[in-house]
Amino acid sequence: MSKFYYNEEQESYDAIVVGTGISGGWAAKELCEAGLKTLVLERGRMVKHIEDYETANMDPWDFPNAGQPTKEIIEQQPKQNRTGYTTNQASNMWFVNDLKHPYNETKRFDWMRGYHLGGRSLQWGRQSYRLSDIDFEANKKEGIAVDWPVRYKDIAPWYDKVETFIGVSGENLGLKQLPDGQFLPMMDLNCVEQEFREKVAENFNGRVVTAGRTAHITGTKQFDGRSKCQFRNRCIRGCPFGAYFSSLSSTLPAAEATGNMTLRPDSIVHEVIYDPTTKKATGVKVIDANTKETFEFKAKVIFLCASAIASTSILMQSKSETFPNGMGNESDQLGRNIMDHQLQVGASGKFDGFEDKYYKGRKPSGIYIPRFRNLGGDSDRDYLRGFGYQGGASRGNWEETIAELSHGKDLKDAVLKPGGWTFGMMGFGEVLPYENNRFTLDYDKLDDWGLPTVTFDAELQENELKMRKDILESAVDMLEKAGLRDVKGYDNESALGLGIHEMGTARMGRDRKTSVLNGNNQLHDVPNVYVTDGSFMTSASCVNPSLTYMAFTARAAAHAVKELKKGNI
Repeated sequence: MSKFYYNEEQESYDAIVVGTGISGGWAAKELCEAGLKTLVLERGRMVKHIEDYETANMDPWDFPNAGQPTKEIIEQQPKQNRTGYTTNQASNMWFVNDLKHPYNETKRFDWMRGYHLGGRSLQWGRQSYRLSDIDFEANKKEGIAVDWPVRYKDIAPWYDKVETFIGVSGENLGLKQLPDGQFLPMMDLNCVEQEFREKVAENFNGRVVTAGRTAHITGTKQFDGRSKCQFRNRCIRGCPFGAYFSSLSSTLPAAEATGNMTLRPDSIVHEVIYDPTTKKATGVKVIDANTKETFEFKAKVIFLCASAIASTSILMQSKSETFPNGMGNESDQLGRNIMDHQLQVGASGKFDGFEDKYYKGRKPSGIYIPRFRNLGGDSDRDYLRGFGYQGGASRGNWEETIAELSHGKDLKDAVLKPGGWTFGMMGFGEVLPYENNRFTLDYDKLDDWGLPTVTFDAELQENELKMRKDILESAVDMLEKAGLRDVKGYDNESALGLGIHEMGTARMGRDRKTSVLNGNNQLHDVPNVYVTDGSFMTSASCVNPSLTYMAFTARAAAHAVKELKKGNI
């Protein structure tokens, strides 16, 4: 990113995009490439690709205490610290200060946020999977929540478009529950992962082990301004090679290249302005994050891409005589049906053999086991939906010697000799949409900008708890049958939010009485407002959702351009 048009701000634009993460970057790219003069608003600070990845090339010894959290960091992140990974000195700069950005919990909710240009596209796990018709049809077949207004055939071409642009390494498998895609070469499995793959195929009919489908460039295909993965596995720090997809290295530069983008960081959008005469939105209200000065910007079409909680909060605050409970909230579904993926349950064990084998580099993705439960017409378990696994194998390292307190030559030999192979796997399970899993706004507890804070009241329920038992038992069974020893299952404390896949707070559906958005991601009642982040999800599937957000965003942007040309919005 090279140019920022602070001096060329104007009052009115063709389009406004709120948020610059996974969805916002795609909205900006597609709208700008279609010729729309587009204002892109980011509530967080400016970040420049490469230049501002401060820790990307630092080694453990470059940090005090090898990068372990300081007392000050932990005090500033009392909630995010529960997750175990936001407080490391190498990546802490990407996560907000809980004290400056508070939220409330009726029930525990682990809300990880990054307020900066590029959003969580700099922090995401990069696992990229398609939803299938098993996912899109499940609600209708099971009588859960509401029916998706789309099917796989509607979104498949947009998955193709997104995968081709961002670069996803993976393997086509021909599975109905995990549709194939446009993939770069798969990252190789190491020898133990390959052995595990073969043992699972021998012992479990229909179960497949593959490499994680991950948004990293592999192979020889060229991508503008980006190079292939260097296998450093420092991704969360920001990738100076642009090897993994982020909006900062990919979609925002594409938008900027058109000359149609005006970018404004430090801009907190808190309301969409509504005109009851035209029954359309006319713009947004903004607070400057630093000066607290207020602004209004106008546009013909608005894309909310600020994340599931933030976009829905904006709609909740957009009150008028027409919408006394928030814009588009006739259904009373704003803030409800919070979904995430449940995790922190699985198994691990030790593998004997391949002592003469090792591997090069730090592979940023391990194995993936696609869902294998409840794939038929009826549930074959005592719970609905299913789960997949992510995990991998590695060799122990010198840290194993610490407990033995070795000295002299014994210590030297132990440090130079790799430890044994271990293998671990963790389930990613679907969470159903429940109306009582929700968040609300607290106008008695305001933030530093005078805006209401979020209160979460959501939890795993009976269906998820039954699924967790199967996730654990199935993991142990697979590891044992694959020949591992000392296999131990685990089910650690897990709250919603930990998967960092907040979804469903402004769901799409066929009926305005039971949903907020239609099948094109438009508000039922305000057709020139589109919401294309996790808010729109009607159900969660059990796969990482970011690829789906991007595909739906590209589809919605194309729809908005057509509707603008027709004069319908």
